[in-house]
Amino acid sequence: MSQDSIRVVTSLRKLILAGHYPPGTRVAEIPVSEELGVSRTPVRLAFRTLEQEGLLERAGARGYVVRSFSEADILCGLEVRGVLEGLAARRLAERGMSAEVHARLQQCLDQGAQLLAPGSLTEDAIAGWSAINAAFHNTIIGATDSRAIADAIARNNHLPFASSDSIVIDQQALAAEYQKLRFAQMQHELIVDALTHRESTRVEMLMREHAYVGLRYGRLFGLDSAAPGQTPSADAQPPSPAAAARQRRPR
Repeated sequence: MSQDSIRVVTSLRKLILAGHYPPGTRVAEIPVSEELGVSRTPVRLAFRTLEQEGLLERAGARGYVVRSFSEADILCGLEVRGVLEGLAARRLAERGMSAEVHARLQQCLDQGAQLLAPGSLTEDAIAGWSAINAAFHNTIIGATDSRAIADAIARNNHLPFASSDSIVIDQQALAAEYQKLRFAQMQHELIVDALTHRESTRVEMLMREHAYVGLRYGRLFGLDSAAPGQTPSADAQPPSPAAAARQRRPR
C-alpha cells in the first residue's frame, strides 16, 4: 500500500471513531476524496482495507456503509489478538529464532529507531511506522510455521481495530503520539530481547501487554480518552476501549 493510501486509511479510521461518519453512513469515493483533498485511487484502496478491518461493509455495487461496533467488540478483538500473538511468540522462543528471523526483527528495530530519531512525527513517519510495525508482527507470526495461529489471527483481524496495523494517530496531539510510538518501540526491543534469550513465558506476557498500549497507556501521554460517536457497551469501564482505540498502539 502506498503512503498516500496509508494516510487516507489513517484519516478515515479517526473520522469514523470521532463520529464524523456515524454507523450506517454511506460513504463513496468522490465525496470522500474531495473532503480529504486526494484522488479517488487512494480512497478506493482505503475503502477495501477498512472493509477487511470490519469498519465498512459493501452497500450495492460501488458504495460502502460504516458498520456499527461496540466498545466490547474492540476490547475482545484486542484481547484475542494479544493471546494469539503471545502464543506465537512463546512458540518461537521455545524453538529458537533462525538467523534470518532475528535479522528481520533487528531490521524492524533499526528502522523504528531511525524513524523516531528526529524527535517528532510527520505524515511520512506515521505511514512508515505502520509498515515497520506490520513487518515486526508478521515476522513473529510467520516464524512459528503454524497455520492454525496465522489463520486465527487473520480471522480476528476482520474485527474493528483488532489487526496490528490498524493504527489511529491524533493529528492534533502529535507530541503525545510520538511518545506513544517511542513506548511501542521500547516494547518491540524487549520482545526481541526475550526471544533472543528464549524466555518463552516472558515474551508471551510482553506480547499480550503490547496489544494494549493504546488502552492502558494513552492517558500517560496526555491523549484524549473521549470517543464521541461510538455506542458504549453496558459493561465497559472507563477509559472506554473505543476511546482507547483512537490512541491505538502500533502493536
